Amino acid sequence: MEPAAVLNVRLLCVAVTVAVGAVTGCSVTELSATARAKAGDCLAVAEGAATQARTEPTDCSSARTVYTVVSNSDHRRDCGSEYASYEETSAGETVAYLCLAPDLKQNSCYHRDSATGFATADCADSQATVRVVARVDGRADRELCAPPATYLTVSEPKTTFCFVNPRA
Repeated sequence: MEPAAVLNVRLLCVAVTVAVGAVTGCSVTELSATARAKAGDCLAVAEGAATQARTEPTDCSSARTVYTVVSNSDHRRDCGSEYASYEETSAGETVAYLCLAPDLKQNSCYHRDSATGFATADCADSQATVRVVARVDGRADRELCAPPATYLTVSEPKTTFCFVNPRA
């Protein structure tokens, strides 16, 4: 039996289905490395496509990091609109449900996609859709981003991200 995992990027109002392999036997399921992540751990998007993405744990200081785990549960819960979520299931039952906060680096570029959320991108690459010109930890306030920048705020951990077009 193969579990399925879902990265639901609520802040972008989309869901991403992620296929995760698992070892099963006698109804025992081995969770993926992402599903075993604890609050405070960081995740990178290893591969992304229009409707699927594969995540993996990474060092929080890594430039590849795009999400920090806010909570991990063995049942489905409401993460709130500002967070993404990751769900891993086995035999139709939720075995891991993570709430994820964006963890984007200042002066870095990302591909922000309505299906896969954020993934790192080279700023010179045409795939880059946003560049983080400011990251303010400890405050969630859109007023910190001066036009023409757009913003994303997260309440826990309080963070404000200011974005511009990487080709502007």
